[in-house]
Amino acid sequence: MSITTYGLQQIKKELQHLPNEQLAELLLRVARYKKENKELLAYLLFNAHDEQGFIEQVKAEVGFNFSQLPTQSYFAAKGLRKILRLITKYVKFTASKPAEIELLISFCQNYLQYADRKTSYKPLRVIFIRQLEKIRTSIGKLHEDLQYDYSSSYEELLADADKKLQWLNINDHVL
Repeated sequence: MSITTYGLQQIKKELQHLPNEQLAELLLRVARYKKENKELLAYLLFNAHDEQGFIEQVKAEVGFNFSQLPTQSYFAAKGLRKILRLITKYVKFTASKPAEIELLISFCQNYLQYADRKTSYKPLRVIFIRQLEKIRTSIGKLHEDLQYDYSSSYEELLADADKKLQWLNINDHVL
């Protein structure tokens, strides 16, 4: 005998029939089991109304994490992946492409400032290149007006990267 799993639509219909007190109790119970559920609920309750302020908080946290980055290439790559997991989690919370682009551009700018730019350690280079590709594809999915705004920020990032990174071929990453 197996336990039946229900789809999102069935759960949504059932939740619509519950009274507010029981719904609040269920939410608190779900939040108790996973840290990420609790963080998402906290975001939705306290930060969702001010997305730009939340993005600035995340940028500050990411900047702090970059300042604590180890100097050894292997450990720096691990630290960068940890920062990217953090960014990915917060992007899931906001569910916004502009927020994702803004955070990834900030990540790349911090990379140029704090990471070892002369390293020959390939994973460090690949992390930066993949983020550039993510930004480029995300910009392509936006409305034309937003594309123009973010493409100028992206072009500035590429110009800065071209000055600081000898190993980067910016022609591969132009919009």
